[in-house]
Amino acid sequence: MAIITSGINMTEQPNEPDQNQPETQIEKLLIDDTSNFQFHAAYVVYSEAFDHVDDEEAKEELNQNLEDLQSNKIGYETFYSNISRFRKLDQPMSRQGGRFTVATQRKRDWRMKTQRQERIKRHKK
Repeated sequence: MAIITSGINMTEQPNEPDQNQPETQIEKLLIDDTSNFQFHAAYVVYSEAFDHVDDEEAKEELNQNLEDLQSNKIGYETFYSNISRFRKLDQPMSRQGGRFTVATQRKRDWRMKTQRQERIKRHKK
């Protein structure tokens, strides 16, 4: 039987750690080197991938890849291939038979489309 005093249940332990919460949260590494363009570009890619990933194991793997790149254990090509599965690219690239497909537009068509948009925008006011 639990003793209740002034609305507080005395059988509960208030300072028990929650079993569902992870003990440590993996932090993003802040080792950007703006003087080295290649490393800075790799850090930007790492940062974007880290921000989009929710899995703690994936974040740990991203951190490890960046640390390995910084200490020259792996090269840039290996770094990009290792983190490519975590990246979210804006435009999906269509690959057919080893060739990339690029949608193009004639300059005349582009001008006509731009003029039409400007005309609509001008008359909306």
